Amino acid sequence: MISHRGLAATTLAISLLLGAEARAQQSTLPLKIGILADFASVYSDIGGQGNVEAARIAIEEFGGQMFGKPIEVVTADALNKADVAATITRKWYEAENVDMIIDMPTSATALAGMEMSKQFEKIMIVTDAASSDITGKSCSPYTAHWTYDTYGNAHTVGSAIVKQGGDSWYFITADYLFGHSIERDTGDVVRAAGGKVVGSSKHPLNTADFSSFLLQAQASKAKIVGLANGGGDTINAIKQASEFGIVAGGQKLAGIVMFISDIHSLGLKMAQGLIITEAYYWDLNDRTRAFGKKFHDKMKRMPTMNQAATYSAMLHYLNAVKAAGTRATKPVLAKMRETPVRDAFTDNGVLREDGRMVHSMFLLEVKKPEESKAPWDYYKVLAEVPGDQAFRPMKDGGCQYVK
Repeated sequence: MISHRGLAATTLAISLLLGAEARAQQSTLPLKIGILADFASVYSDIGGQGNVEAARIAIEEFGGQMFGKPIEVVTADALNKADVAATITRKWYEAENVDMIIDMPTSATALAGMEMSKQFEKIMIVTDAASSDITGKSCSPYTAHWTYDTYGNAHTVGSAIVKQGGDSWYFITADYLFGHSIERDTGDVVRAAGGKVVGSSKHPLNTADFSSFLLQAQASKAKIVGLANGGGDTINAIKQASEFGIVAGGQKLAGIVMFISDIHSLGLKMAQGLIITEAYYWDLNDRTRAFGKKFHDKMKRMPTMNQAATYSAMLHYLNAVKAAGTRATKPVLAKMRETPVRDAFTDNGVLREDGRMVHSMFLLEVKKPEESKAPWDYYKVLAEVPGDQAFRPMKDGGCQYVK
């Protein structure tokens, strides 16, 4: 009969053996990255295959290997559905030895994936989804939010427009968390500046017909029609607003979350004069231009800020794994937080404890056709807004993991 002490010693020995076997097995596996994106729907232009290529550029620049083995990449389409995202992220983390998942095309898919990230204690980097809740009330100790968020965009664009006299707003809002977050965060900015929100209309994701929503916005007589949506929805809303004579009638459009791909799709004739914010523009400096050229060589178009951010986040993660000497989540995250982000996406990035990667945002005006000197020469830089002014202070976010 084994004594309690003997049983405890045996149990400890077995657990140490199993732990050693697990570590040995993990050390022989290649580092594996999962890219969960929108490849065919409303957000495919701003992320999609471009995010995959941006990640591959980062891996190539890093050297293509980690711990003596080629770095592996797997991809899947989340179909912009939370349940699909949850299923894929669970399978990747649990059964396919994926070490880190990046992209997450919508706020709903990001939050669903973040639950799996917490459950399996593995890293997730959100480069597409935008809700400020990702680092607020729904934050996770294993998630980094890299590119932009609804708070940052609202405070950068919303403040500028209200200062220019746009003090009454009507929102046309995508009817899910992302759109609701834009309307909430921008509405807060408008009201804090002394303006008012006179109403809003909610539309389904990826709708083709904005006529009823635009008519309600027109009838509101608001000075600003705020587009609380993104990607193809924003493009369609702007095109149809032109048909309805919204701007010709004296109202102005505010694209709270817009991308250079949207301007390219609209054309400068229709987009000229729009005030928007982005975290990255390919023609800011030598580093942004160098990455823009590499990306253009692969994709025959310039990168969006999400695609540049995916490159940045991937490179930062790989360097952190190398510096930590392990793929283990906590040491890698510690390295990611203690190391400044200095690359083609930003030269002043810092990853905070709540998961927000803080960096400058740029207030931009879309050029008139005659002002553009070359393809993709679309923006005038109005201001660089420091990260500590653009993003929500960590103490105000409500993240339960912040000490």
